[in-house]
Amino acid sequence: MPAETLNVIIHGAGGAIGGAVAQEFARQGAKLYLAGHREPSVHATAEKVRALGAEVHVSGGVDAYSPVEVDAHTNAVADLAGRIDVLLNAVEIPRVQGIPLLEMDADDVVAPAAGWLRTQFLTARSAARYMVPQGSGTILMLSASPARLALAGVGGFSAACAAVEGLTRTLAAETGAAGVRTVCLRPHRIRETIGATPDLPMELEEFTRFLESLTTSGTLPTLCDVARAAVFLAAGGAASMNGTVLNLTGGMSPD
Repeated sequence: MPAETLNVIIHGAGGAIGGAVAQEFARQGAKLYLAGHREPSVHATAEKVRALGAEVHVSGGVDAYSPVEVDAHTNAVADLAGRIDVLLNAVEIPRVQGIPLLEMDADDVVAPAAGWLRTQFLTARSAARYMVPQGSGTILMLSASPARLALAGVGGFSAACAAVEGLTRTLAAETGAAGVRTVCLRPHRIRETIGATPDLPMELEEFTRFLESLTTSGTLPTLCDVARAAVFLAAGGAASMNGTVLNLTGGMSPD
């Protein structure tokens, strides 16, 4: 389906990935329905989307970990738009990294997997309940390179990413026959999101070089790479992709 006809829900729209994807869909003429827990950040993304000439609706303060709030937001979008074509959940998850597993508390290891799986499931289920009856739709889930790597120091984050990729396959198997596709984006650490504080106990420059060295291309993906991939998956460029992962790791995770 051409992007200009799409109604797109993005949770975590105030974050780096959510904001970048929103702007890329806006460039293609889609209608955006933005949600997020941090209202000022979501409204900042909305202003960028409006500047691109796209129609945008904002629902700040939506807790993507709450089934009640997620369903209420989805219902409101469906009432307003008449249909839901694309769903992306790019909210942040709690995680503790840079500490050996043998020294970590159980709650710190389990929290990323439980939290990430919960929010991805809640938003996907809510959108799919509209997509299945309408016979079409794309659910975009979000993972990261540790899902398929034996990498020290990432705590429970690798388990969280692997869990979401497993959920992608199961949801695709259950809704694919109804015309709903579920695909997961798996980027390596995105250059613009590293910030000033590395995830591992090393200097920023060293951390960046370390991340680049794990790829086969020697470069990190950008927000633009991820955003363009999201639009490609949802706007008719990948009609035969379902229940799979789009690998954006620069060759870091080989599949």
